[in-house]
Order: sequence, then structure tokens, then C-alpha cells
Amino acid sequence: MIRIGVDFGGTKIEVAALSDDGRIVARKRDANPGEYRAAVERVTSLIREVEGEAGDKAKAIGMGVPGSVSPKTGMLRNANSTWLNGKPFREDLQKALGRPVRLANDANCFALSEASDGAAAGAGVVFGVIIGTGCGGGVVVNGKALDGINGIAGEWGHTPLPWASGGEIPGHVCWCGRPNCLETWVAGSGFVADYQRATGVKLPGGDISKAAEAGEPEAVAALERYIDRLGRALAMVCDILDPDVIVLGGGMSNVEALYARVPEVTARWAFSDVFETQIVQAKHGDSSGVRGAAWLWPLE
Repeated sequence: MIRIGVDFGGTKIEVAALSDDGRIVARKRDANPGEYRAAVERVTSLIREVEGEAGDKAKAIGMGVPGSVSPKTGMLRNANSTWLNGKPFREDLQKALGRPVRLANDANCFALSEASDGAAAGAGVVFGVIIGTGCGGGVVVNGKALDGINGIAGEWGHTPLPWASGGEIPGHVCWCGRPNCLETWVAGSGFVADYQRATGVKLPGGDISKAAEAGEPEAVAALERYIDRLGRALAMVCDILDPDVIVLGGGMSNVEALYARVPEVTARWAFSDVFETQIVQAKHGDSSGVRGAAWLWPLE
């Protein structure tokens, strides 16, 4: 019996079939059409293609999405792909596929994958961080993703930058309408925007990171600011959740300097005289989202 996981991203959709031991046996990826009805059709067709390649059919589908399903209305909400908000995405997919679909926040899926058999395997409390185009967080406790009574557990990206000072005040207005969200500072897009404000030049985050490694002063300064902000943001999580492991994923997680420098900053701001939390890079990389989505359903 296979599991099917879907990672529904802002620019791409990935579908994978996993065997019962967690191996990916078939996988397809395509661009996200960015329109609701077309997206439902694209997900449906990709699932059928993957099942055809795997030679098996899953009884249910797990799917990671930006935002979350409202416990009150059943509609998707809080997605930075705003055209999804207010739509019965789960129900429409179930109708198209003729079987149950379980949706979870993409960061929860990421955290579940890494807690199951990734960089945080065996840890009791795991906080999974996605720092890519957007910024999200997911919580796993004793192997189970935590949704919370309101379905917003881990919505770290839309809390304000802690201990802001100087040029960080009043901050920026996020796409969600709130001021100074972490997404505007520690997402990859926030890193790019910070460098652009300082230099007047817009570069991809990867290019800025490489320039920092090479010693370019403005890039070094931008990375220093980023490390300081990420460390403060994670200290806030530690004060509330005190996780055993924090796993970083998304494009900014590939910046090696984070693992040497961020723990020191986090320890300095955390409200504790000791700091034992590990801050590590995701083991499964870009595959964690789709793998975690597949783990949303148990095998029968």
C-alpha cells in the first residue's frame, strides 16, 4: 500500500508516492497555475499520474498547503496565495478524487517529516521552520503534528519581530495587513528586501549569501542583520515552546553560516541560563513537505 503526499506551493505542486518504509517510489512536479479551478485539476491529474507510475492507488491523500483550514467554516484561510482563501479546497479535491483528503499547513508537514525520520527523528518536541519565499512554522509533539484548538499552532511567521529597535521600527506592513510580521524580516524575500533597502540593488538571496561568503561588505552586513533577527525570533519560540530541536528548511536554510551563528544569538535572547536546543538543517530538504503530507494518514 502506498501513501500519497502533495506539497502545494506558491509556484509549484509536487506529488509523491511513498512506500510503507518511507521511500519515494514515484514523483511528479509541475508549476502551480495560480488559479483555483485550474489548481484543483492540476493536483488531481498529478496524483493520477503518480499512482499510475507507482502501480498502486492510495486510499486517502495527504496535502500540505499554505495557510490552514478554518475549524469554523472548513474553508482555507491565511494563505499567502490569497486566491485560495475562502475556498472549500479540501472538499473540491475530495469530489474530484473520490476519496478522503487531509489538509495540513505546509510547515506542519515539513516538521512532521523531519520529526518522523529526518533531522529531528526521536525528538519529543520539534519546531519546524520554513524560511523561503514566505515564513512559517510547524510543531510536532511526540510524533504528532499539533494543529491547536483554533488550527493556528506554529503560525510563527505572522507574529511580530521581537525586541525590535532602531531601523526595525515601525517595520513593514505584511501581505496579511499586520505590521512587522516575521515574514517581512526572516523569509528569503525579507532578506532580499533588506539588502535592497541598504544598497538599492535587488539580488536573489543565494547571490547575496555568496557575496557575503566572499566578504562583500554590504552583503556581510545584511547577513549579520538576518542572523540577529532570526536568532531573536527563535528565542521567542524557545521561551514559549522550549523545543528539543529546531529544524530549518526553505531556501535560507542552505546558508551554512546560520548553524554556526544563530544558536549563539538565540541563546543570548532566550529567557534561560542554559540553552540545549539543537538548531539543524532539514535532512530531506525540498522533499520534506511532500513526505510529511504523506505521513498525515496512517497505513491501513
